[in-house]
Amino acid sequence: MRALATTLFLAFTSASSLAQAETLRCGSQLVSLDDRRFEVLQKCGEPAFRDLVGYSLGPNERREYQIEEWVYGPDNGMLSILTFEGTRLRAIERRRSR
Repeated sequence: MRALATTLFLAFTSASSLAQAETLRCGSQLVSLDDRRFEVLQKCGEPAFRDLVGYSLGPNERREYQIEEWVYGPDNGMLSILTFEGTRLRAIERRRSR
């Protein structure tokens, strides 16, 4: 019974950490994965840095997508790194600034 309780606790805590990685708070607005670039710009404003990372091939390798990283912060010692593929937000990473 104790093993089941431990397993359930670990499952719930890991699921909650995944949800935090899928959204970012900008003031009173929330940015989520799959948001468009212009939506993120409206909600969060201009990033501190923008980097063109490279290009990736889309489905069936017929279309090339630009990969770009936007950096916001540091806010309370944390940087927010948003990765766009084409015009869509694909990843949100939070990292301590050094």
